Amino acid sequence: MNKTKNVFISHHSKDEEHINKLKELLSPKGYNIKNSSIESSKDDGARKSENVIKRLLRMRIHWAGTFVCLIGTQTHTREWVDWEIDQANKKGKRIVGVFTHGASNSDVPENLEKYRDALVGWNSDKIIDAIEGRINSSENPDGTPRAGKWKPVKEQCDS
Repeated sequence: MNKTKNVFISHHSKDEEHINKLKELLSPKGYNIKNSSIESSKDDGARKSENVIKRLLRMRIHWAGTFVCLIGTQTHTREWVDWEIDQANKKGKRIVGVFTHGASNSDVPENLEKYRDALVGWNSDKIIDAIEGRINSSENPDGTPRAGKWKPVKEQCDS
């Protein structure tokens, strides 16, 4: 089975190496992840004004079917990550948090606590199930059940 998924992978720039590691983790399971986030290794032309960057990010989040936030040890300190999560929520995207190795519960960004659909550890089956909507709960980095600060609530507006 080969399945291509259009995903926006939100991350702290210091955790960028985990984007390819995530793709490599899911590839043997038949998943081809197309990432629309801005990576420093690519020349995305993102060295523009804040308004241009926000417009570019909104378009890329809109393109993606699922929003994945890689949680590293400093992710919760990044204003851009929280902003991206807020935009994904406004667009009604499925929001999945994935703990990288070494991350802890205190590393979860505030907006991920509020808006997540699922939060899982670094496990290919669980990540796939979270992306596909088969997991709608949260766990600690070690895979045990997790209680969050907020109970996530998703609402869809009828246009």
